[in-house]
Amino acid sequence: MQETIDYIKKQIKDFKPEIGIILGSGLGDFADNVAGIRIKYQDIPGFEKSTVAGHKGQLVFCEADGKKFVVMQGRYHYYEGYHISRIVYPIKVMKKLGVKTLIITNAAGSVNKKYNAGDLMVITDHINLMGVNPLIGENDASLGDRFPDMSEVYKKSLIQLTLQKAKELNMQVRQGVYAAMSGPSYETPAEINMLRIMGADAVGMSTVPEALVANYCGMDVLGISCITNSAAGVHPSRLSHAEVVETAAKVKDSFKNLLVSVIREI
Repeated sequence: MQETIDYIKKQIKDFKPEIGIILGSGLGDFADNVAGIRIKYQDIPGFEKSTVAGHKGQLVFCEADGKKFVVMQGRYHYYEGYHISRIVYPIKVMKKLGVKTLIITNAAGSVNKKYNAGDLMVITDHINLMGVNPLIGENDASLGDRFPDMSEVYKKSLIQLTLQKAKELNMQVRQGVYAAMSGPSYETPAEINMLRIMGADAVGMSTVPEALVANYCGMDVLGISCITNSAAGVHPSRLSHAEVVETAAKVKDSFKNLLVSVIREI
């Protein structure tokens, strides 16, 4: 960890980010046109490579509206074969760099039949069905408690702020529960039906490990899903990652406007 921190600080000098952002599949354009310091994951000691299409695999340190933040342009997924502790390693690094608020975004499938491709959903809670918890193992007391409370993983004040900004932008934004599965296979119709019965509104293959660790580290967390497709069994069409990236690209402008509006008020 110290080697990672030392390397990053050598690149960013005295820059101290307070807000962290993780960009999901197809949403990486948010950080494309901002001036800042870019560091590829493969160059950072302790980081892994991001191998999924739609994930550029770099940290972007930048400033906007007087706020300093670090953007993960792409993430790691459990299904890429990394140990779960490696998936959340960048979150712990953000904590050490001074990040207090983490905004996590993802592409997700709709479990709720009322949701449509292209909708944005603010995550109110999650269901972890990945079969693993990133906090298993030796605890680092400098980061958080051994047994962290999970009653408000997604900060209610940030949820309300996002809904208010969406209203000001005349955007319809959903609210719902995100269920995380390990992937990389999409869910079966029976599994989607199970998720619906359990109370999930959207499903994906990320976010929950990151949110767990951010909450453990004492960060305020905001989660936003881009509903890119209907989950299996909702509609007869077959699912593909290309469709996910394509749909996310279509809503990137509205997503970017919402994100910028929220960041200004944090």
